[in-house]
Amino acid sequence: MEYLVCTMDQLTNGKALLVDINEITIGVFFENGHVYAIRNQCPHKLAPICKGVVGGTMLPSDPCDFKFGMEGEVLKCPWHGWEFDLKTGESLFGISKRKVKTYPVEVIENDVYIKM
Repeated sequence: MEYLVCTMDQLTNGKALLVDINEITIGVFFENGHVYAIRNQCPHKLAPICKGVVGGTMLPSDPCDFKFGMEGEVLKCPWHGWEFDLKTGESLFGISKRKVKTYPVEVIENDVYIKM
């Protein structure tokens, strides 16, 4: 089923717009020209993950060679700092196999729809 949740004008970079669908709270993000929808529940300790910071992260690299990347693609849990890929919901760099639930998003004209 598809739900109209907001318009593009309601979305702000770096901040989730929280919406409730069937008693499930979902954060809708607009980052780097893409819209993402993520369940507002960290799989680690059930924190309200969509209140976390969106940014980048340190990438795997050689010793003494520090590389930062994935800017605007990483959601960091506000409770324990676990990082998740906004696109896939996967935890980064093998910290856990747990994922944040993501939902397909479709933008039609200026309207944002979430498929559940």
